Amino acid sequence: MALLLKRLLWPVRPLAPLGRPAGRRAASVGADAGAAVRVRFAPSPTGFLHLGGLRTALYNYIFAKKHQGSFILRLEDTDQTRLVPGAAENIEAMLEWAGIPPDESPRRGGPAGPYQQSQRLELYAQATKALLESGAAYPCFCSPQRLELLKKEALRNRQTPRYDNRCRNLTQKQVAQKLAKDPKPAIRFRLEGEAPAFQDLVYGWNRHEVASVEGDPVILKSDGFPTYHLACVVDDHHMGISHVLRGSEWLVSTSKHLLLYQALGWQPPRFAHLPLLLNKDGSKLSKRQGDIFLEQFAAADFLPDALLDIITNCGSGFAENQMGRTLPELITQFDLTRITCHSALLDLDKLPEFNRLHLCRLVSNKTQRRQLVGKLQALVEETFGSQLQDRDVLDPAYVERIILLRQGHICRLQDLVSPAHSYLWTRPAVGRVQLGTISEKVDAIAKRVLGILEAPSISLTQDMLNRELKKVSEGLEGTRHSTVMQFLRVALSGQLQGPPVAEMMVSLGVKEVRERIQKVLSS
Repeated sequence: MALLLKRLLWPVRPLAPLGRPAGRRAASVGADAGAAVRVRFAPSPTGFLHLGGLRTALYNYIFAKKHQGSFILRLEDTDQTRLVPGAAENIEAMLEWAGIPPDESPRRGGPAGPYQQSQRLELYAQATKALLESGAAYPCFCSPQRLELLKKEALRNRQTPRYDNRCRNLTQKQVAQKLAKDPKPAIRFRLEGEAPAFQDLVYGWNRHEVASVEGDPVILKSDGFPTYHLACVVDDHHMGISHVLRGSEWLVSTSKHLLLYQALGWQPPRFAHLPLLLNKDGSKLSKRQGDIFLEQFAAADFLPDALLDIITNCGSGFAENQMGRTLPELITQFDLTRITCHSALLDLDKLPEFNRLHLCRLVSNKTQRRQLVGKLQALVEETFGSQLQDRDVLDPAYVERIILLRQGHICRLQDLVSPAHSYLWTRPAVGRVQLGTISEKVDAIAKRVLGILEAPSISLTQDMLNRELKKVSEGLEGTRHSTVMQFLRVALSGQLQGPPVAEMMVSLGVKEVRERIQKVLSS
């Protein structure tokens, strides 16, 4: 049988750096003195990073940082048929954009690499060989066609599809005969004995008797690539993962994984399965929606902190829910024992409000406000380009004034280059005829407003303008204050709605307001 096993397995070359687990620790919710917390986010690059993945990554990140541990990105790319070009790069890039970069990853490297499963095949072959030699695994020669027939038959009989363990009891002679025809069979793991109970850090005590409801699972495919069940166990062991925080859909598979740990003689990590992130109506987040991918939110100018805030605010893990938490606050306040079993309902309609709060926080910080000024300058150039009649609108002092005046009123920086705010950057095409439909006293109103602006070294404030503008209509018989305001709004912006007129005047500044009103008089 030993000779057959050698023929069965691919050549295995020991990987010295991966021979021992990195940073193995006693399993616990918190961090023991001198022990290393190591967690991992292990997505498949079969698509770009979406909100559900971001939430799993975030919980791993804040748990690691809460306990001065390491956050590892591992790409589970063993299903080569479903890989999406650029997805691996997108996942890591989006984690960095979100402000939760991994400590170890395919891009950054680290002591437990490689961090892509397709580059760790020899480790899975080593583990498979050990399982075969101990009798915990066996070769399976069933064709895909036979397995498909089993599945169809079970469904036809309204039963759960399962493998019938046909190859489990093949004799050595039968195995030898089959190996002569098929030298690279799949390898299955024997589900025998009682599955061990385990205490999930979210769902409590669990045991799933997988042997009674499932057939023996494939752990190594005929192409030499592992299935998830073997790969996650082998990698978590060799990477020294102390806690596995993953989606609740893997809860029922954990008993199977613990049987693998037991068969390999390894100590398992602690498990914490996170409830699903769902739409506000309770439906699943669908990758087909398209609008749940992080790159869409980045392109739409939403702040990373707003996304981190909303996906933790709708769930659990904190003493109380509050809007406006920053990443350092999330780390400080996070408590794994407070995660409940209830699914988190995500209401993306509230994201603009979350973003507004975090934008105001950035504006209040001088350093970050300067960065916002640079971003807004670039947005103005990109949006208006050659339409800019006066490039003074790109002056940092002017751009900063706009940001300070409009903070709290906008949800995204991008809102400041929307059509509603175009008057801040380009002069509207407004003539006397258009203003004449608002009031017949075009000249009188314009001259009175200009009179307010004639004082030497005038410094416009909204309070001062509100007082003075109320006086404009007092000497004009039959002219209401609201008419004067509408007149000025259209003259300055070409729009019927917008910010308060006094704010518009402060935004534009004395010189620009004079020029726009004088243009009306000369048209």
